[in-house]
Amino acid sequence: MKIKRFVAPDMRQAMRQVRDEQGPDAVILSTRRMDDGIEIIAALDYDEALVREAGFGIDAPAPKREEAPIRAQRDEAERAARIDQARAATAAAVERAAKAGLAGTGNAPQRQSSAALAASVADVVRAATVAPANDAAVNGVRAEINNLREMLEVQLSTLAWNQMDRDQPLRARVLREMTRLGIDGDVARSLSAELPPGMTAEQARYLPLGILSRHIRTSGRNFDTVGGGVTALVGTTGVGKTTTIAKLAARAVLRHGASNVALISADQYRIGAGAQLEHYGRLLGVRVFNAHDATSLRNVLLQLRGRHTVLVDTAGLAGNDPKLQQQFETLRATSDVRVCLVLAANAQAQAIDNAIRAYAPLAPQSAILTKLDEAPLIGGALSAVIRHGMPLDYTTDGQRVPEDIATADARKLVCLAAQLLKQRNDEPDDAVLAERFGLSPPAMA
Repeated sequence: MKIKRFVAPDMRQAMRQVRDEQGPDAVILSTRRMDDGIEIIAALDYDEALVREAGFGIDAPAPKREEAPIRAQRDEAERAARIDQARAATAAAVERAAKAGLAGTGNAPQRQSSAALAASVADVVRAATVAPANDAAVNGVRAEINNLREMLEVQLSTLAWNQMDRDQPLRARVLREMTRLGIDGDVARSLSAELPPGMTAEQARYLPLGILSRHIRTSGRNFDTVGGGVTALVGTTGVGKTTTIAKLAARAVLRHGASNVALISADQYRIGAGAQLEHYGRLLGVRVFNAHDATSLRNVLLQLRGRHTVLVDTAGLAGNDPKLQQQFETLRATSDVRVCLVLAANAQAQAIDNAIRAYAPLAPQSAILTKLDEAPLIGGALSAVIRHGMPLDYTTDGQRVPEDIATADARKLVCLAAQLLKQRNDEPDDAVLAERFGLSPPAMA
């Protein structure tokens, strides 16, 4: 019997190492959470007698209190029996999971067998949690069960994904392509649910893009044809708010004249923010005003009544910045300000989603998607605006003023996402697909 130790940051990576190095016949002997991650002991040519002799925790005698009263000894013996039973069941469940899950895309068991396996583990969990919480031995078993639970979630997700890949190959193909586009798992699931059940291979190529395009909301707003009003651009640091304001102001000047356009700097935190906006104002022949709080902003807006377009540049603040609430109060003090959230397409998907959540209390009416030219993939940005139902006003794809800005167009964004995909030849890992789209095991007590 060949026994080997694997250490990885999480259970999924550890299981992947076992699968890659020992193959589908490997048996998991034990799992343990360590300071640097998860430890798995796995074996080939499994021999139960040798495992017991090696002492991997299976049927290990529980500590007993020799000097305790008879009743306490009896309670201890009962707890030890429950622990031994839980450990034995844990070992058996691990062995079954290893033999079933590590089989990959071979003759994998059906979904009902996976559910039965998860149910048996749930029984083990309940058996292990009957004893008092301060029992060290029981707490050790609970830790083992938690590791087993995490490992089974990985295995059952893999089984479910493999089952889908066999039974619904076109749907699995669509989910794989959406993952390559950078679409988040929850959004990809939602979009794929709208696919017809009897779609052809040709439809599987184009229908997902059409569904994706239909779910991207756009406002149709255009400063060339629609009344400008007062618009405040908000967002995190470095998303391109000031440059976007310069582009919008330049378009408004070309259409309505410099005398009908005004800029307001409400960024009192970033060094040189006002100077940058002043520079753009001089180039465009537009006057720039400063507002440091709600009162000064109201006073400036009173002076600018009658201007066609007024654009407010705000400070870039992260969601956990304590000054963000002050910015909210300043903008809420004026009811006629339209708030537009600026999002950078080259940011991580989670960062974009966090920005939308952070500025949600301000109830922005729309968003502007910037830096499309710097994004390797835009699926994450599209996922965020779809998830939150955020309509897009404009998109930008460069630093030129005012050329590199356009009214948001859902079909063009989807085409751009597909074009960016053609420049990449990487395929999503099956473990990633299983984590995203595999079925979760039943809830465990």
